Amino acid sequence: MKFNYGKIFLLGFGFFGVSVIWSVYNAFVPLFLESRYGLSPVWIGFFMTLDNIAALLIQPPVGAWSDRLRTPLGRRIPFILIGAPVGAVVFGLIPVVQALPLFVACTTTLLLSMAFWRTPVVALMPDITPSRFRSQANGIINFMGGIGAIIAFLVGGTLYEMNSAYPFWMGSGLVIIAALLVFIFIKEPKEYEETGVRPNMLASLKEVIQDKDKSALRLFLAIFAWFVGYNAIEAFFSLYTVNHLNLTGKDASTLLGHLSTLFVLSALGAGFIGAKLGRRITISIGLIVLGAMISIIYTLPAATLATPLTNLPALGTIRVISLFLMGSGFAWALININSLPMVVDMVENARTGTYTGLYYLFSTLAAIAGPNINGWIVQLSGRDYSTIMLVAPFFMLMALILMWGVRRGEAQAVA
Repeated sequence: MKFNYGKIFLLGFGFFGVSVIWSVYNAFVPLFLESRYGLSPVWIGFFMTLDNIAALLIQPPVGAWSDRLRTPLGRRIPFILIGAPVGAVVFGLIPVVQALPLFVACTTTLLLSMAFWRTPVVALMPDITPSRFRSQANGIINFMGGIGAIIAFLVGGTLYEMNSAYPFWMGSGLVIIAALLVFIFIKEPKEYEETGVRPNMLASLKEVIQDKDKSALRLFLAIFAWFVGYNAIEAFFSLYTVNHLNLTGKDASTLLGHLSTLFVLSALGAGFIGAKLGRRITISIGLIVLGAMISIIYTLPAATLATPLTNLPALGTIRVISLFLMGSGFAWALININSLPMVVDMVENARTGTYTGLYYLFSTLAAIAGPNINGWIVQLSGRDYSTIMLVAPFFMLMALILMWGVRRGEAQAVA
């Protein structure tokens, strides 16, 4: 198995499509829920976790199923060909429907269809990449995902001002194109590594818990911790921008675009840094920096954070908060790029889909917990949206402590 940069970039279009959908969803659906349907912060926080509840139920077993599946198209591609078109269609309907039951029906179908194909498309990376290049490959894939987020936030923000449906229709078209590119250009291995252990999510989870080394358990708990902190902020950021910084929905999208831009610019480098310094050390540096950036945002006054500094082509207005969001984007790249390679290098290739599913099990549990925690914090604080920045630094510290005990998951010298 050889490492091919071009093939990894093409595979990245799959993650590009996923990223466009969820970036538009997270940026604008909370605004619909508050302005169109009048939901409280607690209910908005719960609603924004429904995608993660669907993912929790679907992604881990689908990952194990894809390990076992054998078809002429491969074991991962069939999930993409089913999930992506369904998701694209219902995503385009979300801004059009007015009745809350229809809105819930569309979002529920989207959540189920996207959860169906996300784990298989991510598991394709270790399928076609030798162990020692997986951090770099994950950097490329997340670079493509970051490009999707930038398009969703920066272009989507402008489209949203023109018509609230336009960003969603853009996302639908892009995810169809992305899925077609993966189908046309990515050919799965025709021979699969077999193991005496039948790929099974529950059995693998039991194995992780009972393992005397505890490295895998510590890593999964650290993944849970840092995703709690990150998702707690992401779900409420547009409302934080509107209600605390006194800016607009477009400004919220632009600010998230600044974070995504630095994530993209750092993604490739984060993979190489992980290969050079080691994945555990690189992730630990990212946790320290991210916790510090968010702590500073919480301590600064809203007027200071919203102060414009300059205007840049494509990026729009750069504000004081943009600087700390950009620092957060760099730190998130160090963490996110190197975590999945650590997970899949704790197990043989025959079970990479299963362990990718476990990665999503813990990150999804966190994505359910984070917005609900912040929803209650905002509600109990009298709708003080600045309090959404309180949760993340604590959980980044917890993740850092857990990472100190991880002893496995670094790149293997031999494919």
